[in-house]
Amino acid sequence: MSGEVDPTVPPSGTGCVECNAVGGWWVHLRRCAACGHIGCCDDSLARHTSAHWRETGHPIIRSFEPGEDWFWNYQTNQYYDGPELAPPQSRPNDETVPGPRGRVPSDWAAQLRQRDNNEM
Repeated sequence: MSGEVDPTVPPSGTGCVECNAVGGWWVHLRRCAACGHIGCCDDSLARHTSAHWRETGHPIIRSFEPGEDWFWNYQTNQYYDGPELAPPQSRPNDETVPGPRGRVPSDWAAQLRQRDNNEM
């Protein structure tokens, strides 16, 4: 899997790059193991991490949540045994879930249910 993981690249920030650009919010964060891009998970409305994979071909991600160190390979749809990545290893511990603080709508759970119902 040469080129799919670069342990020297730091994360792109502490929140989803695309959500931050438009004032959006996320449920959980994921980190691209190849380029450090931080995106929102597939439980989030925008699903920026899987979109990043489709756009770049970078299949390996790592959780960017405190206390989580698992990797996932979108290409094989399996967990991946990855190396230690450049710090930081997660979003700030004091950030809310969903986050970021101050941008999460009060009806966030209803928005997620609505999206899921529309996909059925």
